[in-house]
Amino acid sequence: MFCLTSKLVTTSTPLAIGVQTRGMATLKDIRMRLKSVTNIQKITQSMKMVSAAKYARAERDLKSARSYGLGAQAFYTNTDLIKAGDETPKPGTLIVAVTSDRGLCGGVHSSVAKKIRAIMKTDPNAQNIRIVCVGDKSKAMLARQFPQNILMMFNDVGKKAPQFGDATAVANAILNSGFEFSEGILIYNKFRTVVSYVTSELPIFGAQAISASPKMNVYDSIDDDVLKSYYEYSLASLIFYAMKENACSEQSSRMSAMDSASKNAGEMIGKLTLQFNRTRQAVITRELIEIISGAAAL
Repeated sequence: MFCLTSKLVTTSTPLAIGVQTRGMATLKDIRMRLKSVTNIQKITQSMKMVSAAKYARAERDLKSARSYGLGAQAFYTNTDLIKAGDETPKPGTLIVAVTSDRGLCGGVHSSVAKKIRAIMKTDPNAQNIRIVCVGDKSKAMLARQFPQNILMMFNDVGKKAPQFGDATAVANAILNSGFEFSEGILIYNKFRTVVSYVTSELPIFGAQAISASPKMNVYDSIDDDVLKSYYEYSLASLIFYAMKENACSEQSSRMSAMDSASKNAGEMIGKLTLQFNRTRQAVITRELIEIISGAAAL
């Protein structure tokens, strides 16, 4: 009799344990994934709130920073360095890519790298073009593909709001690098609205091109020292303007990206909750069927 009972236990118990283990493992996996997605949603919502606060500050700072860029461009236009009908500036021999160190902001940084790749692919003088990467994101996307064209790289950009001192450091590094250029371009993202930006180009010129401009003689008291000082200041002003525009575009794009991520996480939470309830109901139903079947067999 004892042997018969032992045989019944060894044949029936593993089946019940196996069914329960499979069912509970599935519920456990869904519960862990549901908890993970919920935590991600909390993070994206927090990042959205932080980006919204930073965007408000960046937009406010951009209004005062636009005078720097517009003033330098007006000087280039009045001296005929920028032609009246020339809307697309030539890359020349220098490209300054303005990005930052931080991601999770949509295609802000990749659009700058994409435009530079297109220029390097189509320009016949591409081997002589030098690239200045402002921010780790442009460095990561361009340094491997164009290692011979990278002139210098800057990091620690984007953690704080860009200041004029940051732009001055970039401009001084370019001027002290020993690389001579007649003209070049700044590639950055120009802020338009909260949900849109456009990847734009700004022309920059070397000291020789500015001194040889046809209408430079309309300005009085222009000597070499004054021209050099203004050249350094105009380059820093354009870089500062581009950094401010790019920072505002980055914060608005990150805010939109985190909002979309939070909505997607909410939809996934709803699907996982429904899947969890259906799986739990199926496990309960299967256990009830086993209990009823066992009772009927007795």
